[in-house]
Amino acid sequence: MAFLPRLRRLMRRPVSASRVGVRRPTTTKRRDTIHEDAVRAMLGEDPNDARAFTALAEIVRRRAAGMGPDGDPLTAPQDDVEKHRAADLAVWALAEELAGHPRAWYPLIELARLSLHEDHEGAIRRLSTAAERDPSGVALVEGLAVLREAGQPVEALNLGVGHWRVKEHTPEVARQLVLAAIEADRPHDANQHLAALGMHPDKGAVARLRPDLDRIIAQAGQNISGP
Repeated sequence: MAFLPRLRRLMRRPVSASRVGVRRPTTTKRRDTIHEDAVRAMLGEDPNDARAFTALAEIVRRRAAGMGPDGDPLTAPQDDVEKHRAADLAVWALAEELAGHPRAWYPLIELARLSLHEDHEGAIRRLSTAAERDPSGVALVEGLAVLREAGQPVEALNLGVGHWRVKEHTPEVARQLVLAAIEADRPHDANQHLAALGMHPDKGAVARLRPDLDRIIAQAGQNISGP
């Protein structure tokens, strides 16, 4: 079955939170089984452990690229494109499984990253849910970065304006919003976001961040005005 139909089928599949952190049964012996169980246990305790997720994603990517859907190496994908698609599908299934945890936001970021171009509306919805689940604002920072990296600064601004709680979130949200505003050719918005940062209670963090943002905005102004 082609990647996109399989992806859409996975997106529609209901997720059971009881499976979070549980390795799927298999009869195949693997050297990384102990490692896999260890990182799954870590993710069961904290589904937002980025290092554990990355480690587990690497395991499932490597396995998907080297085995067929039936677990048989003889039916494994043969060309690089199919291997990449199989690996993405495996990471999608992993992230969807972990996203069933009510506190999970990092898996939602990964789901959004994988689906941004094929299911834009769904990806934005996942980024919004991730931001709502994380009171620190780190999820919002990650979501804004995903959209900026995809060349969608306007969407990043919309997400940020809708979810930024200046007094509660990490000041790094302001950096992402300023950069998104500049990339969207909205210098006025960049200055507004910088001014809003002044309401953050951690004045030390703001003082450390502000000179860099002032420099970025000033440089953007010079580029607009030209020689």
